[in-house]
Amino acid sequence: MINNILEKIGNTPLIALINNEEPNLNVFAKLEFYNPTGSVKDRAASYIINSLLNQGVINSETTIIESSSGNFGISLSAYAKQKGLKFICVIDNTTLPVNEMMIRLQGAEVIKISEPDERGGYLLNRIRKVKEIVENTDNIYWVNQYENPLNAQAYYNSLGNEICLEIPRQKLDYLFMGVSSGGTITGVSQKVKKQYPNAKIIAVDVEGSVIFGGQSRKRFIPGIGSSLRPKILDSAQIDDVITVDERETVSACIELLEKYNIYAGGSSGSVYAAVNKYFQMHKVDRSVNIMCVFADKGERYITTIYNPEWREMIESYNLTLA
Repeated sequence: MINNILEKIGNTPLIALINNEEPNLNVFAKLEFYNPTGSVKDRAASYIINSLLNQGVINSETTIIESSSGNFGISLSAYAKQKGLKFICVIDNTTLPVNEMMIRLQGAEVIKISEPDERGGYLLNRIRKVKEIVENTDNIYWVNQYENPLNAQAYYNSLGNEICLEIPRQKLDYLFMGVSSGGTITGVSQKVKKQYPNAKIIAVDVEGSVIFGGQSRKRFIPGIGSSLRPKILDSAQIDDVITVDERETVSACIELLEKYNIYAGGSSGSVYAAVNKYFQMHKVDRSVNIMCVFADKGERYITTIYNPEWREMIESYNLTLA
């Protein structure tokens, strides 16, 4: 028995995604949305806050601040509240209303950026606002998920370790992970490469993201991709990158629900779409074990990905770009 649900981090389910049409592809999904607040970000939020408190870097009077599009903000708000810490979350107009509501319900102060930056998104202006607040506030700590080594350490010690231990027959050939702030794939790739040096780490990005040199443009699905390249990725061990568009993400989410009864979020759908796309281009003639990380759940996307009217809007937007 546990005293608080927030202590139930990790040891998330691993399931097989059986595809009889591709018998050589043994695909396994790590369902990270079974973490307490519904995403992989719980691992980092809990680890970072506990590490900072234990090291004396912050104290009970310290204010925590971070820029987030949703999931990390939800996680930090929950674990900051658990420790009695004040938390400021800088979000923007694209943050899903349900995510904003959950952050506020945990007692966090929310600052919303409404002016797009020079790349057409909001991330750069969110970070500018964070820096402005930090410069003018005493006893404040910026988590800075894009650069903080504690972010990668959190995943090296937890998710990375679980993947290495749980992969069937101790054979890992491929690992697919979405990339946004970069800490998850950095920590996990370091751990996996140490245990399985021949495993290929495939980073999943979306069109409109600039992380791996793509052309910046408007993106509608939060939680994956970025309008900057996170510095933390400099120490990631990535073998290949595959980019999907948001229509592929939506189709993958619908397929996961219809075929496997998995109600997955946008970044999860992107990863599943990337697995299918990658092996259409790279056929294998032997049995391979493929691990993919599903970082978030679908309930928060009920008005977007799982809404037929919203999907029609995305389709129309993409047709105008063609």
